[in-house]
Amino acid sequence: MSHVLVTGGTGLVGHFITEGLLAAGFKVSVAGRRPHGAGFFSAPVGFRAAELKPEGPRAGLFEGITALVHAAFDHVPGRYRGGEGDDPDGFRARNLTGTQRLFAAARAAGISRTVFLSSRAVYGQQPPGARLFETSEPAPDTLYGTVKLGGEQALAALRGPGFSGASLRVTGVYGPPAPGRRHKWADLFADYLAGREIAPRAGTEVHGRDVADAVRLILEAPADALAGEVFNVSDLVIDRRDILAPLKAARDCPHPLPAAADAAALNVMDTGRLEALGWRPGGRALFNATMTALTSATEPGRR
Repeated sequence: MSHVLVTGGTGLVGHFITEGLLAAGFKVSVAGRRPHGAGFFSAPVGFRAAELKPEGPRAGLFEGITALVHAAFDHVPGRYRGGEGDDPDGFRARNLTGTQRLFAAARAAGISRTVFLSSRAVYGQQPPGARLFETSEPAPDTLYGTVKLGGEQALAALRGPGFSGASLRVTGVYGPPAPGRRHKWADLFADYLAGREIAPRAGTEVHGRDVADAVRLILEAPADALAGEVFNVSDLVIDRRDILAPLKAARDCPHPLPAAADAAALNVMDTGRLEALGWRPGGRALFNATMTALTSATEPGRR
């Protein structure tokens, strides 16, 4: 049985990935600063103490491991873009140099397959409305995007016999929260129920379950199917109005919904390359089911 190590496996995206791999029959361990509590995952998951450091991972991290999913990222809580806070040099050292040395150590330890969780932030500013392909020229305009692009390049540079992998450029991720956590739109829900003004906004989103499925496909794909090494992961354009409408209906809330945003200038990522591997995201049906569940779980009576 393949034994996968997921760095950042207790984070928002990492939890989805870990659960998806468990459901697919993989043996999974997570690497992080602190062990997860009982019941955090739906099945037993191993733990290995680790954190991103410029000097690289500790010895023995990959003992018994056959594949790596690198989802960890060291940043100011709640922020990715701007996640460097007032320490851009340390941010770069931990997340770029630390990632480069993690990949090198994985290859040296005999890991055969690696998946890197990158971001649509590597594209940066693009012409309004332009569709984004993996072949589009990256133009990161944040340190976050620059660091993610550097991680992609580090993984690609190590590719060779016995070591392959791919980077997944993931857009915003939504879905039900892990035990004891809040979902990504909890603050938006609270602001709406409290009658605070909600600015119109739309963006691209993908369900965490679909991210996990993309990771699984990369782990299972033949090495020659990973040519190109980068895959976009995105599903829907979601408006805040779409997010809040089920909540308004369920709570019979008198507050007006925000106006629909103008989404014409959004840069939507093309996912044809990933779909060629068999990826099929959940689309509007999964979004609607998720919003029904999140709305039902929202504490009633808060306005």
